[in-house]
Amino acid sequence: MASIEYYLNKYTECLDLTMGEDYEADGSGRTAWGEEEAADPSWGIKQRAVCRDNSGNPLALLTVRDMDAFQAAAKKSGDSFLVGRDFAVVPVSDDAIRQLEPSDLMYLSCESGFTVPSGYEKRPGTVPGCVLTDYLPAD
Repeated sequence: MASIEYYLNKYTECLDLTMGEDYEADGSGRTAWGEEEAADPSWGIKQRAVCRDNSGNPLALLTVRDMDAFQAAAKKSGDSFLVGRDFAVVPVSDDAIRQLEPSDLMYLSCESGFTVPSGYEKRPGTVPGCVLTDYLPAD
């Protein structure tokens, strides 16, 4: 997790890194993506932690033991992620997403009909129907 935190801090703030179980148990009522998913073996998530950006919004950090399983679960759920080789990041704020644009993270989308404008890298995911791209759509 520390290496993911270090990487993210090159582009956006990732403050107060806390392991997922501790983050949810602190009683503050704050939520971040993945509490239930991290406990579900079908997602292939090894570990989950949460940090916050400079606006206080959570970023979920996930180490992924099985990217094929992760992409299959993402396709089933309809969720999109920023992914590296063996990890995923789920920022909440659009500011953090935009700050991560110059990173080497790829946007994982399994949304039917998702299109990537010309000039952006696009490659197939490991699961049919999923796409990895350096294009980050605006919300």
